[in-house]
Amino acid sequence: MKKRQLLQACTALVLLPAFTAPGHAQDFPPKKPVSLVVGFAAGGAADTAARLIAKKLGENIGQTVLVDNKPGAGGNIAHQFVVNAAGDGATLLFGSVGPLTIAPHMMKLGYDPVRDLAPITMGVNFPNVLVVHSGVGVKTLAEYVALAKKKPGSLDFASTGAGSASHLAGELFNDRAGIETVHIPYKGGAPALQDLLGGRVASYYSTPATAGPHIESGKLIALATTGLTRPAFMPNVPTIAESGYPGFNATNWYAFVASSKTPRPLLERWNLELVKVLNTPEVREQLNKHGLVPMPGTRDELARFMASESLTWGRIVRERKISAD
Repeated sequence: MKKRQLLQACTALVLLPAFTAPGHAQDFPPKKPVSLVVGFAAGGAADTAARLIAKKLGENIGQTVLVDNKPGAGGNIAHQFVVNAAGDGATLLFGSVGPLTIAPHMMKLGYDPVRDLAPITMGVNFPNVLVVHSGVGVKTLAEYVALAKKKPGSLDFASTGAGSASHLAGELFNDRAGIETVHIPYKGGAPALQDLLGGRVASYYSTPATAGPHIESGKLIALATTGLTRPAFMPNVPTIAESGYPGFNATNWYAFVASSKTPRPLLERWNLELVKVLNTPEVREQLNKHGLVPMPGTRDELARFMASESLTWGRIVRERKISAD
C-alpha cells in the first residue's frame, strides 16, 4: 500500500508541471494592455471590425484592448510583427486571407503562417463588391468587360495590397472574363477608396463597409459582388457568378491568430472570449450594419478552412503567374 501511494505521489509530481507551467492559464487576462494588430490602415473594413470587437472584448475581460494598425505589404508587416511578438497572450492578430493563405504562394516571407501563427477563431467573412467611380461611364459588369476589351490596359483596379483578397478577386476576374485590367496596390481600404473617389483609379474590389455609403450617395456604382450568392446587405447588386461567370467565388475574411509561441491554454481561453464577443447580439448587429458577417468557430475549424483556402489561391497564383511585383 505504501509503495502504491508513493508511486501515485511521484506520478502526480511529474504530471503537475504539464498542467500548470505550459499554459499559465491563471494569468488570464494578461497583466498588460492587449494589442489587437491589424494589417491595414484605419478606416477600412478590417479596422472597423477590429474596433467593434476590441471594445466589447475589453469590457468582458476587464482589460484594455488596443487596436494597433500596422499597414503595408498587403498586411504582411503586421503578420510578421505578431510572429515575432512574445507568446504571452497579450498580442493578437486580426489576420487576413492575403497574408495567411495567398502571399505564401507569391513571395518569400519571413514567416510560415502554418508553423509560426496559431489559429484562434474565424472573425468575419464577406464578399467584396466591384465598384467604379461615375466618371468611368459604365453601369453594369457587361459594360465594364466591354470597355476593358475595347481599350486593353486602359482600366485599372485598386486593392488593399499585393496578395490581398481584393487583388486576387481582380486577377481571378481578369482570367474568367479574358480581360487585362491593371492592378494598383494600396496600403488599405481607406487610401484605395480615396483615390477611387478622386478618379485616380477606375475600379476597386472593395469591402461593403468601405464602399456602401458612397454607393448610396451615387458617387460610386456597384457592378457586382464576388460571393456565390447575393449578400443580405446588397440584395439588389448581382453577383459575378450570376452575371455570366458561374462558380465565381472570392470572399474576404479576417480571422484571429496569435504567435505559435503562445501556450495552448491561452489560445483556448482567447477562443472562448472571442467567440463570446462575436455571438453577442449587439456586436453582430453592428458588424452586419457594416456588411461584415461574424463567423465564430473552433480553432480546428479555422485551421481546416485556412488549409482549404491556401490550396485554392495557390492554384490561382500559379496558373495566373501572379507575383508581388
